Amino acid sequence: MSGHPVEEKRVKIKLNTSIYNDGEKETFELTTFGRYYEKGNSFFLQYEETMEEGSIKSIMKVSDKEAFLLRSGAIKMRMVFQQNKKQQGRYETPYGTMGLITRTTRLAHSVEEGQAKGTIDILYDLTMHGSHAGTYHLEFMFEEEKV
Repeated sequence: MSGHPVEEKRVKIKLNTSIYNDGEKETFELTTFGRYYEKGNSFFLQYEETMEEGSIKSIMKVSDKEAFLLRSGAIKMRMVFQQNKKQQGRYETPYGTMGLITRTTRLAHSVEEGQAKGTIDILYDLTMHGSHAGTYHLEFMFEEEKV
């Protein structure tokens, strides 16, 4: 671990989530502010969202070949995305922990060099407790907030 401080930048984040299940499509949009920083060969987006269940802190970690989505607070979740691979995750509720499996069919990202601006594009099938929960498409767009 190096002693160099990590430069964090305040970013505006737009997240579009589409869920495809049994021929139906649901779409959710979130616009929020968060932080972007780079560490090692990865970049991170941190943001908070408020849902009916309460406040949720999310961290998206992205490297060349994989991405992690970690959520804590009212919802606790850990999901791993690797292109063309099944990965185990978990979803913790007050009633117990459920196993998750993601099978990622698309994992793409781009960041403009030297800027806190870019996109993350993840398409995956989600299985919860052994049952297919749908095909999910996460599209993150982020850009440094100019003060």
